Amino acid sequence: MATPRAAGCRCEATIPASAGIGLRLPHHQAFRDQRPAIAWIEAHSENYLSGPAFAELLAIRNDYPVSLHSVGLSLGAAEGLDRRHLARLKELVRRIEPGLISEHLAWGAVDHAFLADLLPLPLTEESLAIVARHVLRAQDALGQRILIENPATYLQFRHSTIPEPEFLAALVERTGCGLILDINNIIVSAGNHGWDAEAYLGRLPRAAIGEFHLAGHRQRETEIGMLRIDTHDQPVAADVWALFEVALRRFGPRPTLIEWDQAIPSLDILLAEAARAARRLALLGLGGENADAA
Repeated sequence: MATPRAAGCRCEATIPASAGIGLRLPHHQAFRDQRPAIAWIEAHSENYLSGPAFAELLAIRNDYPVSLHSVGLSLGAAEGLDRRHLARLKELVRRIEPGLISEHLAWGAVDHAFLADLLPLPLTEESLAIVARHVLRAQDALGQRILIENPATYLQFRHSTIPEPEFLAALVERTGCGLILDINNIIVSAGNHGWDAEAYLGRLPRAAIGEFHLAGHRQRETEIGMLRIDTHDQPVAADVWALFEVALRRFGPRPTLIEWDQAIPSLDILLAEAARAARRLALLGLGGENADAA
């Protein structure tokens, strides 16, 4: 795993095809004092737009390549992008110089009020046109390609007409955007809807995959059966690791993030999860047919 550069030295913007972790408030002090050996970090954009948190990220940016992952653009909202929010994100991008910028295939704002969730949208030609228009506008404002993350979903709209992987592929074709392949989200959605997770991978454009996400989830028995819930409060599950290995064989190594957003553990636990991902990236990146079960 890469060792961070000396303090005060600006890192190149490129995010390496290795394992990174999300920067979370409980670990800011450790990053300042210990500079842990991790190849790159991801920051949630909306947490660092201004104030002391922005100053922390700017300082940490001297030692690590940074990816900015947004949750507030609401790309699927029919009413359009929030100009003020996009302007603030543009300024953050200008100052942090991230190697990657990403958002979600979701909506989360209505009548200029932001909702505390990433909500699903019907996968129709109308939705595709709206999301594509917003992605193009965001890319034009931010000055670079953005990656769009596949969602974890618990329901499917009856009037959806486009399967999710085809929807994402069409979005790539219309906008030139890339994709975050969230392996955990595929496992969650496939389990909830009866999809074939490996077949899902096979319907995505290989060249568009810019990053992998790995995370934990829970299973809960409900009145309609077992439901998988995208909780981000667990180690990466065995079936997520297995699908990650399939994805690596299909798409090759990509920057890979360990996501852990609830019940945040010690930094050592996150670094250990990242090391497990890095071993798989290294083995399969060299053409190996089987990753070690770490």
